[in-house]
Amino acid sequence: MAAAKFLTSASDPSGFLRPDEPEVAFVGRSNSGKSSAINAVTGARKLARVSKTPGRTQLINFFEAAPGRRIVDLPGYGFARVAPEVRQRWRRLLEAYLSGRPNLRGLVVTMDIRRGVTELDRTMLDWAEALGLPTLLLLTKADKVSRNEAAKQRRRVEQEVPTAAGTIVFSAQTGQGVDEVRAQLERWFAEGGGRGEGAPDAK
Repeated sequence: MAAAKFLTSASDPSGFLRPDEPEVAFVGRSNSGKSSAINAVTGARKLARVSKTPGRTQLINFFEAAPGRRIVDLPGYGFARVAPEVRQRWRRLLEAYLSGRPNLRGLVVTMDIRRGVTELDRTMLDWAEALGLPTLLLLTKADKVSRNEAAKQRRRVEQEVPTAAGTIVFSAQTGQGVDEVRAQLERWFAEGGGRGEGAPDAK
């Protein structure tokens, strides 16, 4: 994925690219390390914008992972310090994308390994399951905890979300889990996906 490049951003469904190429989307609670994960997986350090300020991703960003394959960066959720109307706009944007992309192959959900599965994560995962959409859980920022604690958290999450396609302990800083994520994305791009409707509160 070293040739990954930015394609376009969309603030409403009219800006979405045509659903004529397979896509894998990344989503997660604000400040869960989603943008850093995209950069690490694609091998492009500055592909997705990284910020220490939660709630920066306000658009849906489309990237070309390889010819004929896209990665999509979705708005984060769970960040309350924005106006209610902005939060609702982001929610509607998220709904429009996830409910209307027949080319969506899978959803990567980023979770800070120190937090585990939050209520909003559960809402997102329940929604993805209702869509029949495969999900991969990334337990990000693994470099912030010990190897033993990371293993315990992974087992805990796997018990809480047994329907996930996989759970990967991940660190954008050390590269831990990057190859595993790339392998799962390759499988998804070669297979199929699902769709549906309804969404948790956007960031």
